[in-house]
Amino acid sequence: MKYKLLAASILATLSTSAMSATYKLTELGGLDGAKLNYVTDVSENGHVIGLSNGVYRLPIDISYIDFDDNAIKSAYESEKDRFELIDKEITFTLDDIENNDAVNTNADAHTFMIRFLSSDSRSVDSEYQKLASAIATIYKTEGATEQVIFDEQSLDYDGLTRSTSNFLSAVAEDGVMTGWGSAPYEKTSFTQADEDEAETHFLRDFIRRGVVISADGVKVPLTPEFDEFGGFSAAYDIVKTELGYEVVGTVSTDIPEDRQENIDDRCDGEDEPVSDCIENIELGSSSNRLFNSNNGIYNKRAVKWTLDNSFNITSTEILGLGLTPKDDEKFAFKSGAYAINKNGLIAGMSDVRYKDTDTRITMPVVFENDEVKEFINQEDDWESGQVLSMNDNDIIVGYATKRIDGRTTTKFYYYDKQNDTVVFPSDYFASSNSIANDINNNGIVVGEGETDIFNSSARRREGFMYTIGEDKIVNLNDLLPCYEADGETRFGYKIAEAKAINNNNEIFGVATKTVEKTDSFGNVVRDVDGNIEHESVTVAVKLTPISGSVEECPAEEVEQYERQSASFPWFAFLLLPFAAVRRVFSKK
Repeated sequence: MKYKLLAASILATLSTSAMSATYKLTELGGLDGAKLNYVTDVSENGHVIGLSNGVYRLPIDISYIDFDDNAIKSAYESEKDRFELIDKEITFTLDDIENNDAVNTNADAHTFMIRFLSSDSRSVDSEYQKLASAIATIYKTEGATEQVIFDEQSLDYDGLTRSTSNFLSAVAEDGVMTGWGSAPYEKTSFTQADEDEAETHFLRDFIRRGVVISADGVKVPLTPEFDEFGGFSAAYDIVKTELGYEVVGTVSTDIPEDRQENIDDRCDGEDEPVSDCIENIELGSSSNRLFNSNNGIYNKRAVKWTLDNSFNITSTEILGLGLTPKDDEKFAFKSGAYAINKNGLIAGMSDVRYKDTDTRITMPVVFENDEVKEFINQEDDWESGQVLSMNDNDIIVGYATKRIDGRTTTKFYYYDKQNDTVVFPSDYFASSNSIANDINNNGIVVGEGETDIFNSSARRREGFMYTIGEDKIVNLNDLLPCYEADGETRFGYKIAEAKAINNNNEIFGVATKTVEKTDSFGNVVRDVDGNIEHESVTVAVKLTPISGSVEECPAEEVEQYERQSASFPWFAFLLLPFAAVRRVFSKK
């Protein structure tokens, strides 16, 4: 149901806000040079932070590549096959890339190299350049700007290395931000034992490190006290206090016995660089290592950093673990603090015991009075979960996971700590995955859930709003106009994620819209007949409540799109790990 516009002749005399339904949508503007834009958090004073992805013209270093190697020759043959499937003639050769600078002049060649470097095997092989397409973004009235975290100017090409993870997770009321990033990869020579010829490897000093960034851009790294092999830290939330700031996250505390034995056995520096060996153990050595279920080489604990108004770290408090490891459990355990409010209440996740067994699972918890307390009832078959946000009334929101209709499903919840009650409101349908991303002090929750009931594999997600005490959620797309200003063209946006809501009930999130398709250089793409192709992209948006009513829209015709390609778009290969990072770590 949406607000139905009456007639184009009437609409022509009205302002955009007057034509809207119960919410007006405004684009926040995207970062120049990137295809996709997202919101991660908003302060009560209007500071907006996020991410941009699909960066155009990622720098490709070919100086170390052997173009006679079978791997790149085979990849090129596969690329030619892809072109044939869409009735196009390939526009470059490997010789063009090696000798004619095609990677910087031909978008098809550039896309091919991104695909080659981002394949499952090479993306985790330190002998190949590493690329990262997601960058931290600050949205301002005058436009979006990049916030560099730990990246540096490259020694091999102009500009930043574009090899780092970058995530701004939260922003305080005065614009001070927190988040995390990785060190840039550096091209390094390494010679294996009993070999004479040096190899090129791409290595970095640390995998993840938290950071606090002042409103004017001064960066304060949250370096872990235990920093062997670079250590590990990440910051997920921040609150302004009278004396400064309180920041919560997770930090490495030591290396457990079995991981140390693994390091001693494998990481001797003879066959591979020690730092590469360490990274494979920390992240998992499978081709899909970001999703590896082990806890890495470090014991990680929830932490609270306290900073004064001059951004000096005055204290670091480890917040504990939701179980006591047994003497024979010599592997890594973890906890993390994901939300803090003005009352000083801290919530997050921790390893805990599953019911009365020795099995460990990860569940939402509250860190309070030197205790780590679960609040989701495992007896209701909930097997895991996460805290994503909390308001100043001590109401916590997030998601928990259980089997529903034979499918592992996440359901959003809210936990009223003052009354010690947990509620799982009704969402779109029984087996829909849903998560709550934020809650304001008015008790309004925003999040996202699956709306495609018929597709069981890749379901469409749409943003929702839920008011505590009501029976069910409201699809935010139902509160937007049916049509554009002409009264005939369907409204061009679909809210996919509602990420944040302030106390004015303004909602910030991510919408999709259809635009002219662009290649990895940012040029418009045309099909074999010269027609401009189109694609769906994500844009950062603000939804402002306005006066209006809700009315049902006519059924929308299902558009059929002719298949244009036999493969993912160029940026999809860099989005897969990014999507997981956003789902796991995006909050508040």
